[in-house]
Amino acid sequence: MHRSETLTSLLRIPAITRTHLLIAGGTIGVALLTALAANLRVPIPFSPVPVTMQTMVVLLGAATLGGTAGPLSQLLFIGLGTAGVTAFAGGALSGVTGGYLIGFVLAARIVGVVSDRYRNPLHVGLAMAAGSALLLLLGAVWLHLGLGLSTGEALTAGVLPFLPGDALKAVAAFAIWRAGIGGWRRITGDATK
Repeated sequence: MHRSETLTSLLRIPAITRTHLLIAGGTIGVALLTALAANLRVPIPFSPVPVTMQTMVVLLGAATLGGTAGPLSQLLFIGLGTAGVTAFAGGALSGVTGGYLIGFVLAARIVGVVSDRYRNPLHVGLAMAAGSALLLLLGAVWLHLGLGLSTGEALTAGVLPFLPGDALKAVAAFAIWRAGIGGWRRITGDATK
């Protein structure tokens, strides 16, 4: 073998390894985007929970990464926050947003599994709507149990103000997913499961 052939063979990365590296990079990227989206917050006067773009990142990341890497990205985000690295450092996991953070993982699992299994736009869109609703519901339950709000107060503070925005974020996540999923599948070899 010539020296150049040896260097070339050393630089080649097997397709399976490349795919796993891309998925790992995507998982880390979605966790970091979730942290970035947490910093883009708009406080609202009638709720202790701010409006962020995190829901869109969670839904889009899960539909793209699938049922394993999608929720792992959110667990990584929560782990980084618990360690004091990300936007919710300082107790947000135990504060008013804790239910939503748990909802990130569960919503990502639902959307990711549906995306893995069906790849049908209608199914993925419905899963995004269900994931968004679950996220809001868990947020309200957390407000009810953790802050002692009545059921009505928890729904008023934790669900109702977010419905229009979360619907728009789900539609945006779906549109971006539809536009980009073909490219992601080509790059990863459709091995996001």
